[in-house]
Amino acid sequence: MKWMKFRIKTVVEAEDIIISELYDRGLEGAQIEDRVPLSPLEKEQMFVDILPENEADDGVAYLSFFVEEKEDGVLDLGGEETDKAGVLARIEEALAEVRLFMEIGEGTVTVSETEDIDWINNWKQYFHQFYIDDLLVIPSWEEVKEEDRDKKILHIDPGTAFGTGMHETTRLCIGQIKKYVTPETKLLDVGTGSGILSIIALMYGAKHAVGTDLDPCAVEAVAQNKEDNGIREQDFELLIGNIITEKEVQDRVGYGCYDIVAANILADVLVPLTPVIVSCLKPGGVYVTSGIIEGKEALVTQACEAAGLTVLEVNALGEWRSVTAKKK
Repeated sequence: MKWMKFRIKTVVEAEDIIISELYDRGLEGAQIEDRVPLSPLEKEQMFVDILPENEADDGVAYLSFFVEEKEDGVLDLGGEETDKAGVLARIEEALAEVRLFMEIGEGTVTVSETEDIDWINNWKQYFHQFYIDDLLVIPSWEEVKEEDRDKKILHIDPGTAFGTGMHETTRLCIGQIKKYVTPETKLLDVGTGSGILSIIALMYGAKHAVGTDLDPCAVEAVAQNKEDNGIREQDFELLIGNIITEKEVQDRVGYGCYDIVAANILADVLVPLTPVIVSCLKPGGVYVTSGIIEGKEALVTQACEAAGLTVLEVNALGEWRSVTAKKK
């Protein structure tokens, strides 16, 4: 499938208005490029501990729209046939409309064609089945070998989820969950993402799991992974919201009812999260944390101790650390 890319150079203040005007004219799914610093919430939603160095915000923004190009060169704009000139006319009309009441910068448009690539299926060349101890993690496009059919198998695709078990931080969490899980375990998975930690806990015998996440995209990812792995709806509940700041989420999660709380998040998020988690744990409950870059583990151990938890272990894998603590 080929796509024609229309890229508009504008200013940050005009991004939303131009996108809205073009949406009304049939152009959807804008790709936004700018140098606006990440908000605290956006940083929380990122699954990295070291953020990239960005250049200073210069107020410039680029908006890219992609229109499907058929074999005969005709462009398909939401089911309507058109051509490059027709799309450019709509863009110029929208830009002229916005110019009437605000500054839009250069307002120039460049056109190019993309490679004929299936971006989702392109993942397949990079992601293959692998083991985490005795657990086989396998994508949908690969077959389970005959000798592996009696093993525990986690079915997960990177194209539809954020978290596959390959990263060291996830492996550290999985190791600790397997160590402490029992048939009576009720687990809370904060920042559940793809739901991988909760699903694995259930596969290893946990009784029930609750996941929380800030990103609504987790709903679809978790639902798909539950279905692919035969997890019953009643065994894994997902809540969207910020457990650190939202009392409603805390109330829905519950107090004093979890045997294990797992949080594979940034160290700087684990610090304010930890006092909240203490109230979720049962007496004797275990708090498993990861996502901690080397050198920041002291931040998390201190937060655990300040919240009245006893630190049990600090484990390492590569440059990443996991801290496990227990409620007295």
